[in-house]
Amino acid sequence: MPIIRHTMSALLLVALSTGSIAQASVIAIGAIKDNTLYEDAAGTLSNGAGQRFFVGRPGSGGNRRGLIAFDIVGSVPAGATINSVSLRLNMSNTSAGDKTIELRASLQDWGQGTSIASGGEGGGGPSTLGDATWLHTFYNTSFWTTPGGDISPTVSASLTVGGVGLYTWASTPQLVANVQSWLDTPSSNFGWFMLGDEINNGSAKRFDSRENVTPANRPLLTIDYTAIPEPAIASLVLLGSILIRRKR
Repeated sequence: MPIIRHTMSALLLVALSTGSIAQASVIAIGAIKDNTLYEDAAGTLSNGAGQRFFVGRPGSGGNRRGLIAFDIVGSVPAGATINSVSLRLNMSNTSAGDKTIELRASLQDWGQGTSIASGGEGGGGPSTLGDATWLHTFYNTSFWTTPGGDISPTVSASLTVGGVGLYTWASTPQLVANVQSWLDTPSSNFGWFMLGDEINNGSAKRFDSRENVTPANRPLLTIDYTAIPEPAIASLVLLGSILIRRKR
């Protein structure tokens, strides 16, 4: 036991001397894809490469559901602990008053093709290969289990939005859990659905996408995380091997 205690003390001193104390870091990353699901029985509408995406119900036509995803594993070190997560979006048009917009994790992967809707983009454009649509995860070969998307029943975050401007969905335990899960298991990162008022006509909200011509208006995900320093990892591995040998 004295040997083990001395070894642990020595490793701690090594970690301290190499400056390998875990510290929190903050990064802000842009979306890697976003799209709109336009309620359409044929699945022929999308807006993969458009400058905007939509949430809610317009004055005429079916519901709109936004989709957005970020590259977590390519932005945060493996093994890191996620401390907080917030999402900032710019709402550039609205036809209603205050509405609550929810973020919920997508349960299937989905695509962003080259479709671009005309005008204000609210009506959608012809779907192109790989687009997410009301029916398809990837047009026109892969499908949602449920038309309109396979959506987690758990709300990750919600925010009431009113007039045009920048809005931030503040960190919640579920947002943190989503991002931590996507970091630990990258194959599960399908991003979030954005859901609004799907009952009242004229409730739609328009948000600027990652393709927007104004960089400051594009989606931004801010992540506060704590990484395990490399020297500390090496020390822990060494300690583990010593303890195993000592036990034997």
